[in-house]
Amino acid sequence: MTGKIVTVFGGSGFLGRHVVRALCKQGWRVRVATRRPHLAGDVKLAGDVGQVQLVQANVRNRPSIKRALENADAVINMVGILTESGSQSFQGTQALGAANIAELAAEAGIKQFALVSAIGASARSRARYASTKAEAEASTLAAIPTATILRPSILFGPEDGFFTRFAELARMSPVLPLIGASTKFQPVYVGDVAQAVANALSKPLAAGKTYELGGPRIYTMKELLQFITREIDRPRVLLPLPVPVAAPIGYIVGALSRFNPFFGPPLTGDQVQMLKTDNIVSPGVGTLADLGVINLETVEAITPTYLWRHRPHGQFQPPRVDETSRVDA
Repeated sequence: MTGKIVTVFGGSGFLGRHVVRALCKQGWRVRVATRRPHLAGDVKLAGDVGQVQLVQANVRNRPSIKRALENADAVINMVGILTESGSQSFQGTQALGAANIAELAAEAGIKQFALVSAIGASARSRARYASTKAEAEASTLAAIPTATILRPSILFGPEDGFFTRFAELARMSPVLPLIGASTKFQPVYVGDVAQAVANALSKPLAAGKTYELGGPRIYTMKELLQFITREIDRPRVLLPLPVPVAAPIGYIVGALSRFNPFFGPPLTGDQVQMLKTDNIVSPGVGTLADLGVINLETVEAITPTYLWRHRPHGQFQPPRVDETSRVDA
């Protein structure tokens, strides 16, 4: 180990666990700042004995952030939520939280900083997820101009929030809503993004730059749903649903979910708004290759290793490659 400490906010999440593993391989001592350390004990298995430390911190509580930053040489902020629930709001968690972390890191003299944002982050977006991601980028760069901004497209990998979520929906319903059928996505493997995040800290040329991270192939929303239902051998009707119809439904469902933290809404109004625009890498920006991640994993190679759980007969039933989902006219 190098002896250098990196504090990782959001290190116990889906992407965070992979980032912690990549940092450990590079020799960092990793301090994972999380709201509930007692639920993140498995993260300590990512490195050698004593290489990963868990500390309690809440991004809305500045004293706890300050404690998590003590003697740190670098910081990674990956805190984010896909839906609002209880006290977890986009404004408090993504916008205010990012500002708190960056400002206190700047006070501590930390210049090695990486913020994981998202493709589509924009102050003009009607989606609160995307607009607060843009606020997080702005406040981070204002406090630490040397910070590296990383914007991934949708992530895939075991326990992901896209392929797994729609596979679960396909198990329960013979009909799947098709919103934004022609909207484009560039899914990227969580392990490739994790490697890029870790590499960003060790590349001086990455300081102050923004990178957009996408996988090797672009798909439409319709193509992704067809792939998922074919892979799990559950042909489903894909019912086109216009945004003006889907958005109000999504907002109502999302509002109800805020009062029930155990209910994960299938789709919120905020997510419907994001389905109106493509989620692919912009031309002329830094990419995974610029961060040293070259041989990218594909959706076709990785997702079958965990989507088999959603087939009618599990691992004993191969997918029917000759069938596709039907689409209502």
